[in-house]
Amino acid sequence: KLTDVASGSCDGELKLWDLARGEARWSVHAHSGFVRGVAFAPDGGSVWTCGDDKIIKMWDRRPSGGEQVAPLHTIMGQFPFMSLDHHWSEPLVATCGVDVQVWDHERSEAVVTLSWGSESVQSVRFNPVERHVLASTASDRSVVLHDIRSGTAIRKLVMNKRSNAMCWNPMEAFNFVLANEDHNLYTFDMRRMDSAKCVHKDHVSAVMDVDFSPTGREFVSGSYDRTVRIFRYNEGRSREVYHGKRMQRVFSVAFSGDAKFVLSGSDDFNIRLWKASASEGVKPTVPREARAQEYQSKLKERFKEAPEVKRIARHRHLPKAILKASKLKGIIKESKKRKEDNVRAHSKKGAVPHVAERKKGLVKELS
Repeated sequence: KLTDVASGSCDGELKLWDLARGEARWSVHAHSGFVRGVAFAPDGGSVWTCGDDKIIKMWDRRPSGGEQVAPLHTIMGQFPFMSLDHHWSEPLVATCGVDVQVWDHERSEAVVTLSWGSESVQSVRFNPVERHVLASTASDRSVVLHDIRSGTAIRKLVMNKRSNAMCWNPMEAFNFVLANEDHNLYTFDMRRMDSAKCVHKDHVSAVMDVDFSPTGREFVSGSYDRTVRIFRYNEGRSREVYHGKRMQRVFSVAFSGDAKFVLSGSDDFNIRLWKASASEGVKPTVPREARAQEYQSKLKERFKEAPEVKRIARHRHLPKAILKASKLKGIIKESKKRKEDNVRAHSKKGAVPHVAERKKGLVKELS
């Protein structure tokens, strides 16, 4: 159901929200400590959670009226969990912590345990198209692809800085996006990971979470700089930025099922609902109004390269702190480039090679 959203908080509470009314359908104290992962089953009938208390729980999305909300199924782990994701078609749940583990609904022991020499694994995601492929990001700055059929790792990519989250493109089976500590997001093709397909810039602090639109044409990111940005999948700059006076650091973001809204969770204890297209109205439009909006969008598309139209379309208001940080980043980047050019000019030919922007964030690829 499009209007239902589940959220977990640092005090262990799980809530199921009705977006249409802006109210909680039910809430329960699910875990002792942080709720680290929340995921719906593909049929939407149940919600899965995991936390610092080493427990995985399954909850009924619509419990019987008058009854106290209680877990339908509980699985005990050996170590605290950091993230959770549900398989797109099979009754499997993936968790991560010390290792990546895959659990069956009907079993109390992990059916597959996957690892490749990392201290702890931060996030895990099933591929929505290639459904036997699983990806994880770890604290040692690595991104690992796993095959759950053979129970082995396929490939490992080491970045310059840690990746906090990743998300698969639901329409392009091989592409995924990484939310990195170096303020950027990187799009990779799992078949060729020696270079990023695109580097998405604009954030001025670590990117904490990322989620794709169901259309696969754009994704939303949340950052430690207190902003939420929407990027097109093949563009390096964001098309939209959202911020609020009271919104603090954003740790979680998600697209709605109809791709019309974006949700963000920040450490000021609030979940916010944003429009995916800021200029569009929410109310139903009459046919004449819809035709006028379509005509206006066609005009903007036709003259998008005109300097004045381009300037107006690109302009976004930003808080002073973020604007200053962005300008400072530009000055630092120009300074580094000038220094590198000077070193190259006074060095032996080929001693200081040019490195493509798409390869600067990578250290090496292992297979």
